[in-house]
Amino acid sequence: MNNRKNLGVYIHIPFCVKKCNYCDFCSFPDRDSHRAERYVNELCARIERSTELRGAQVDTLYFGGGTPTLLPVELFSKLIESVRVSASLCESAEITAECNPATVDLEYLRCLREVGVNRLSIGLQSIHEKELEALGRAHSFEDFKVTYGQAREAGFENISVDLMYGIPHQTTESFFESLEAVVKLSPEHISAYGLKVEKGTAFYKMGDSLILPSEDDECQMYLSMCEILESAGYKKYEISNFSKSGFESRHNLKYWQGEEYIGFGVAAHSYFGGERFGNSRDIEGFLRGEDIECERYILGENEKEDEYIMLSMRLGSGICLSEFEMRAKKGFFEAFPFARTLVDNGYLSEREGRVFFTHKGALVSNSILADMLQFD
Repeated sequence: MNNRKNLGVYIHIPFCVKKCNYCDFCSFPDRDSHRAERYVNELCARIERSTELRGAQVDTLYFGGGTPTLLPVELFSKLIESVRVSASLCESAEITAECNPATVDLEYLRCLREVGVNRLSIGLQSIHEKELEALGRAHSFEDFKVTYGQAREAGFENISVDLMYGIPHQTTESFFESLEAVVKLSPEHISAYGLKVEKGTAFYKMGDSLILPSEDDECQMYLSMCEILESAGYKKYEISNFSKSGFESRHNLKYWQGEEYIGFGVAAHSYFGGERFGNSRDIEGFLRGEDIECERYILGENEKEDEYIMLSMRLGSGICLSEFEMRAKKGFFEAFPFARTLVDNGYLSEREGRVFFTHKGALVSNSILADMLQFD
């Protein structure tokens, strides 16, 4: 009998070709192969002494960034082997690597597949050169098409493509053109995120000089996108994520379903044993072997319930009413009387014992969730 605990592992690779204008992730424009090797060696050391991994069965492994595909394949192999040594790496594990176009070639992708990576997440964002240039992307649509074709040739049967909407120079028409071009390629998964201008980014520093689509246009982009993708066979299983049947991101579902995962590297976060903890962005301290953990807290019962509501409602399946009642000791509509009005007005839908956001409701989900958590 297998009593091992299923666990997700996230590994942050912070190196990239250049910093995009919207990016607030922990990333450093750096192609120093020696520094990357030092970073991976330190990652391996920390993975191999991780007490959380002992006795666990790792069923999802995710390499995020930055641009993980700037690493030589040998370093990917080394990291995967470190996880295999420290825990039991499931034979059927989903192993994802984020990839930017023009950072790989066919031989690289074949080797990446051979060392165990079986899911590729390719950052496209837009097919239009003017929009890509405004975002600060270091690739063209042609670069993307080459990378996508090579990934298929290398044997990748699970590919996700990232798009963005609400970006500079974008119109509803240009966004639909990007969407249709991606749908035509038929990837297994599509993520589409609305631009958020985060503090500290190049876009934030531009202030009022940054011209973006109107709020009405952005809403239309989202609503039409949901219809277009669903009619093309993609199910919206999370507010910004769509997949063909059986190709949901198993790793990201761990975040939204409140399952456990361990993060390694700068800026990586974890949820384990009822605690959330995370690392700082101090890459120099990390390379010196220092403890860079910057936060750790135990979730109280109220926090657990708030997270359950917030994370479950992000999913297309929403909240199971019977499970909610079992946890909260009262019904959903008893806990949130205003939710009945939200159903009547088309922001929430109640069906088959579940309540979830409609496409219209997803647009204002943050506001509705804030009201729920405050009311609770």
